[in-house]
Amino acid sequence: MIEETKKRTIRSFVLRAGRMTDAQDKAYQTLWDEYGLVCNHHRLDLQKTFGRDAPIVFEIGFGMGDSLLNQALNEPERDFIGVEVHKPGVGRLMNEAKKAGVTNLRVICEDAVEVLSDGLGPQSLEGVQIYFPDPWHKKRHHKRRIIQPDFINLLAHRVRLGGFCHLATDWAPYAEWMVEMFSQSAAWHNTSEDGDFVPRPERRPITKFETRGERLGHDVFDLVYERKASDQHL
Repeated sequence: MIEETKKRTIRSFVLRAGRMTDAQDKAYQTLWDEYGLVCNHHRLDLQKTFGRDAPIVFEIGFGMGDSLLNQALNEPERDFIGVEVHKPGVGRLMNEAKKAGVTNLRVICEDAVEVLSDGLGPQSLEGVQIYFPDPWHKKRHHKRRIIQPDFINLLAHRVRLGGFCHLATDWAPYAEWMVEMFSQSAAWHNTSEDGDFVPRPERRPITKFETRGERLGHDVFDLVYERKASDQHL
C-alpha cells in the first residue's frame, strides 16, 4: 500500500506580510463562518460541510482566487476547496464568492500539506490542482519546491483512482522537474501522448498572473496526471 507522508520540516512557501484592504478584512471577519474551514490537524467532514456528496477538487495556492471562483461557478456539479496562506487573497475570494452567490466553495488558510495529511481521508478527492507554484529558482532552494516524491505519494493517497492532478507553471525548468518527479511514481499516468505537457484544458481559466507572464514572453506549461493503480495495488 502507499504510505502517507505525515511530517515535514521544509515548507514550500514563505509567509509574507501583506496589507489587507478594508473589503478583504471585512470579508475575512464576517464571511468565515460561511466559507472558511479550519483543519488544525483534524479530519474534515466534507459531506457535512457542503451538505451533499459531490466530487471534490482541492486547489493549493489560489492566490487572489479569480480562477478558482470561475471554476466553482462553471462547474456547479463539483465542490471546491482552496488553500492559501496569504490572508488578503483569502479575504478577497470570500468577498467575491459571496457577491456571486457561490455555494460550492470553501477556503482554508493553513499549510496545504498539513491539510492533505491530517484533514482528508484516503481517496477523498476527485482531483488536485496546483497552478503556478513558487518555482524556487535557485538550485539550493529546490528542496523547497512543493513537487517532491513524498508529496506526490501523499497526493496519490488522497486522490481516488481515475482522479487527476493538474499542474501549471511558466518556468520551464520547473515544468521539467515536475515531469521527472511524477515519472518516479507508479501511481500516476501522464495524460500527454508525448509524456510531458498538454494544451491548457478549457476548465482552467487564464489567470492575471499568466497573462502578465505571456506579455513578458513566458511560455506556460500544463501537466495533467491521472491517478491509476500502482504495482502495489495489483
